[in-house]
Amino acid sequence: MSVTTTHDAGPASGAQAAVRPGRLKVFLGAAPGVGKTYRMLDEAHRRAARGADVVAGFVECHRRRHTEARLAGLEVLPLAGHDYRGGRYAELDLAALLARRPQVVLVDELAHTNVPGGGPHPKRWQDVEDILAAGIDVVTALNIQHLESLSDVVEKITGVPQHETVPDEFVRRADEIELVDIPPEGLRRRMAHGNIYPPERIDASLAHYFRPGNLIALRELALLWLAGRVDEALHKYRVEHGIGDVWETRERVVVALTGGPEGETLIRRAARIAGRSAGGELLAVHIARSDGLAAGVSHAALAAQRALVEDLGGSYHSVVGDEVPTALVDFAMAENATQLVLGTSRRRRLERFLTGRGIGDTVVALSEDIDVHMVTHERAGHGRLLPSRRRTLPTSRLIAGPVAGVLLPVLLTLALDRMRGTLNLTSEALLFLVVVVAVACFGGVVSALVAALTAALLLNYWFMPPMGEFTMSDPDSVLALVVFAVVAATVAAAADRSLRLSRRAARATAEAETMSSLAGSIVRGDQTIPALLERTRETFGMDTVDLAPDAPDAAGSERNVSAGSGSALVVAAGSGAFLILRGRTLPSSERRVLATFAAHVGAAVERARLAEAAAEVEPIKAADRLRTALLRAVSHDLRTPLAGALAAITSLRTPDVDFSEEDRAELLESAELSLNRLNRLVENLLDLSRLQAGALPLELRATTLEEVLPAALDSLEPLPADGPGIDVQNLETVPALQADPPLLERVLANLVGNAVRHTPGDRPVLVTASDLAGRVEVRIADQGPGIAADDRERAFEPFQRLGDRDNTAGLGLGLALARGLTEAMNGTLTAEDTPGGGLTMVLSLPVAADPSAATGRL
Repeated sequence: MSVTTTHDAGPASGAQAAVRPGRLKVFLGAAPGVGKTYRMLDEAHRRAARGADVVAGFVECHRRRHTEARLAGLEVLPLAGHDYRGGRYAELDLAALLARRPQVVLVDELAHTNVPGGGPHPKRWQDVEDILAAGIDVVTALNIQHLESLSDVVEKITGVPQHETVPDEFVRRADEIELVDIPPEGLRRRMAHGNIYPPERIDASLAHYFRPGNLIALRELALLWLAGRVDEALHKYRVEHGIGDVWETRERVVVALTGGPEGETLIRRAARIAGRSAGGELLAVHIARSDGLAAGVSHAALAAQRALVEDLGGSYHSVVGDEVPTALVDFAMAENATQLVLGTSRRRRLERFLTGRGIGDTVVALSEDIDVHMVTHERAGHGRLLPSRRRTLPTSRLIAGPVAGVLLPVLLTLALDRMRGTLNLTSEALLFLVVVVAVACFGGVVSALVAALTAALLLNYWFMPPMGEFTMSDPDSVLALVVFAVVAATVAAAADRSLRLSRRAARATAEAETMSSLAGSIVRGDQTIPALLERTRETFGMDTVDLAPDAPDAAGSERNVSAGSGSALVVAAGSGAFLILRGRTLPSSERRVLATFAAHVGAAVERARLAEAAAEVEPIKAADRLRTALLRAVSHDLRTPLAGALAAITSLRTPDVDFSEEDRAELLESAELSLNRLNRLVENLLDLSRLQAGALPLELRATTLEEVLPAALDSLEPLPADGPGIDVQNLETVPALQADPPLLERVLANLVGNAVRHTPGDRPVLVTASDLAGRVEVRIADQGPGIAADDRERAFEPFQRLGDRDNTAGLGLGLALARGLTEAMNGTLTAEDTPGGGLTMVLSLPVAADPSAATGRL
């Protein structure tokens, strides 16, 4: 499977064409071993056969014979060697590659971290950027777990953290991405046949990272990520070519949410529609007014509906738009949706008759190729008859408005009567109109009509001929009265609406600020539940806010409590808990926000209960693990060397067999090795028990590593001929340290022995030392499989092997005992990554106060 993105190039000069960016091709795999490197080498041979100049810049074959054979015949660029912490590592030689300037270069392990100081960039993908900028085409390989956006998901699936990642944006820019796919069972067979890892790592890998469930999940991640890339390419093509028609490449169902109670019904219906076809996608969208003033929206309901959408595998979107039908259809078309799901109108028949067709009818008219489903629900036709007119003016203004509507025109009449003859009728009428407008702005529609009627009558009686008479038969008088009424009503309605909208905006802003503050207090607070309760009390101005495990009365109702405490509001918070608020009476507008606070408190209560339950279970689990480990140790690990020694001694005592001297010596040596191993296991158990009891004697003195380390190495079992060597460096350059020599010897022996067991035979175990800030650090570095960062602390627990390939080597006490002995000597023992792969144990001890007292007596 491949995705190709073409870039149209306009006219260019020869100089511009010479520096065109190189093209990037990525072979993407779901897991190690699917064959990415092999396919990359196939691509190289194919291009070389067509006459392209192909160079292998960096190809990691992982000692796989089929991959190494495929590399043959290609020009391989020599790697650059770099020294780091006593080791030498090979990296891509970027400078030599740019000087060589091939047409195509192979760069494997795109997510690799370069050795510090080994090049201009810390990451290999950044080296690839330079190569592409130089006009060289790059063919590379990458596993899905190394994509930055998926690293945390892969860690949850496999339990292995990903420290080396590549930004998704860089991979998405690739001109071609080809998925190298293999079924999970086929990959496991490839692993079992030894075509991926060496034999000693096969069992552990099949039991952990390469479990069938892990591989299925990783394969699905890779397919979904690549499908998203296909969607991007399709969307880009449609935009570039101005294609607005729906292409039914797969079923995409958009459900419109209003925040009403019918939302869950619509979501479940849309999910069923999307689930009828393979690959169906569910998208929920809420259209929010650009001014934030949409009425009847329950944000708590929207939050619950969003959670339901995500639980059903869909995605939630919020779009701003004043024209809801247009915004909804535009969103559906932009997402290439095939179906729209809306709820039938909650308006009654009379309201629909008075206000015209609603959102659903308009969406149907605009939808074009998109199928529209109108879903009935229990709230259909049960909305309000007409929008309610909530009172927006205070009572004082509602009373003073009509009074002003009568009084101000009278006062103006008296003033104009004294100025009679200085103004004409037009000017006098305009002055009355100003008064009417002022009353309308102050007192609302009723006051405006009172003022208009009073002004029209006074103007007619005092200033329109014949003066002193009400002459309504005159068309001018009638027109004046009508104009006054229309202007007054219009201005009053506009003022009333403006005030209503401004109050809604202020309320929405206040609620948003309140919720933002709530979220901030939750993030900053160490004690989540107390912080939430205090925040609730402060926000709503209550006297007290308490949390009760059960409701003292019906949730959501007010009741009188004991004398002196006033009334209490009981609100269900979820998870069986209730909020009890004592103080002032909350209006309904504030109770809506209170419900959100209560939901946060309920979630915090549930998290606290789960954490408490987990804390109670953890000691039981730890004790059970320890008991199981002890039983295993007694039943297997202690019996194994005992059985070996017993078998050798029994053979020697057999009277019917006449052993040669060589056979006798071999049996005695086998018995001695088994008994020595048994003795070490018992000593480790006893020392660990002494450490835990605080009864281990210590004699700290100035000690040099040159004197202790040879004895520690001599105490190890003989190394096999094909085993790793031990490379010791820089011991003579560090000062004496404060330690107990016999205990330090045991610590070093355990650490070096552990490193030898995990290092391949063709690579050495590196032992180095350095001093810094009054402490000596000894590093024992292996080049084995390493330990995941999350598992490193577990490695220091008793009876932990973490997939050790040699389960007969001991009880898993070595690292636990080494850390215990180190801490008893005021030191520390930690684990870190070995550059290039593996694990490094860092032993840190204080420098001796009197180095001249150093002794080698053991």
